[in-house]
Amino acid sequence: MDMRRIFAVVAAVVVMAAVPAVASASVLTWSSCATQQEPSAECATVEVPIDRARPELGSARLALARLPARDRSHRIGSLLVNPGGPGGSGVGFAQSGGLASPDLAPLRERFDVVGFDPRGDWYSTPRITCDAATLYDPALNRFPSTRAGFEALVAHNRKAGADCLARTGSLLAYADTQSAAEDIETIRAALGEPKISWLGLSYGTELGAVYASKHPGRVRAMVLDGAIDHARPMRQAILEEAAATEDALVRFAAWCRGSAGCALHGQDVLRFYDDVVARAARSGIWSSELKRSATADEISAGVYGYLYIRDDWPALGTHLAAAGGEFPDARGLTERNQFLSPIYGAYRAIGCHDFPSPFTGPADLGTMARLLRAAAPHSWRYSEYWDFAAGCTGWPIAPKNPPQPHSVHGAPPILVIGGAHDPATPLPWARTLAASINGAALLTRTDDGHTGLFNSACTRAAEVVYLVDGVVPGRGAVCR
Repeated sequence: MDMRRIFAVVAAVVVMAAVPAVASASVLTWSSCATQQEPSAECATVEVPIDRARPELGSARLALARLPARDRSHRIGSLLVNPGGPGGSGVGFAQSGGLASPDLAPLRERFDVVGFDPRGDWYSTPRITCDAATLYDPALNRFPSTRAGFEALVAHNRKAGADCLARTGSLLAYADTQSAAEDIETIRAALGEPKISWLGLSYGTELGAVYASKHPGRVRAMVLDGAIDHARPMRQAILEEAAATEDALVRFAAWCRGSAGCALHGQDVLRFYDDVVARAARSGIWSSELKRSATADEISAGVYGYLYIRDDWPALGTHLAAAGGEFPDARGLTERNQFLSPIYGAYRAIGCHDFPSPFTGPADLGTMARLLRAAAPHSWRYSEYWDFAAGCTGWPIAPKNPPQPHSVHGAPPILVIGGAHDPATPLPWARTLAASINGAALLTRTDDGHTGLFNSACTRAAEVVYLVDGVVPGRGAVCR
């Protein structure tokens, strides 16, 4: 991803005490897993219990990838990275050059960068496994307005969860973030580090915050970028995130209409978008990627995927124009929706532990759907929290980590980052998460896109200074 922006962070600073790099020896066995992007990559595995209170359930094996610090004489320690999800691969993030941007070079110089795949994800075993056709049915109404429609949603999700459980085994019931946070402590000990540094994006902010709440004394430094406040009640979070997605779509439309770099330049882009989605709702729009007609939900989800990265907006204009053209093809949009992605099973299973459905019946769901449309009159068909809420209605595995506070006391200053126009994690979440962490520093972005790491040179610079030197931005710091 192209990461170019201008650094403009303010401020008075707070300096953390340096942590000695001395550590006990690692018990991990590393072997080369070099890629073209990262030829120095090494991989290992670590074993964790599926349930620490019930050893009879056996263990899981977590996959790790390490990029050794280039400056060994000035090595600070291990920097654990989680790119989000739930279901994202830290191993893939590390091996594919997730921190390869030149302005992040100090992190590669001074840290062993360690990516890991949380329990159930990607190269960790057992892997959360679901039949794709059972998990996702494009014909299913995710906004049912009748009791029969609601019961069909419940029955579908119950069947999908049972299928995932049969294919995955007992791990599925313990694929929650509380359990994953304890796995981080196992990784820390296996690395032989007295303390770890952490870079968490999106869902990785929840995972990091839970770890810090449990093991504050094991944190050297922690960046929570694209912050999730897991204390948010689901109904509130649904509406806040929907409004944030709507804001991002409206901002894209305004840019597109006025920019010669957009294929829909000069047009009423919101009306064009609404027409495309309405046509998909009536009869579908052909997608050469899917080899069938794409639904309105799939079109909307694909547009959402392009709102994540500001540099992807020109491509979004091109693909939206193609979906609404004389010979429409929604391929460019359906390639970005996650309904058929390899991680959708893990995304759903972990999400139902952490973000379970709040709906009590069809009337309740209908009321929330009307509020959702009011909050997001254009983009209402897809937002992640509605995907969790609708997809977890009837899910047969009991949630182990429903929304709750994860306050942090006794850790060094933690850097929380929120974006005023982030389509996935609204700025109020970053503010309340920072307020729940004693001594946290809040950095606000006023630009577009999800997470500062992927959209803001200013943010990346602040993250580097903090992680390397322990210097946090001062009160009221803003990246513009």
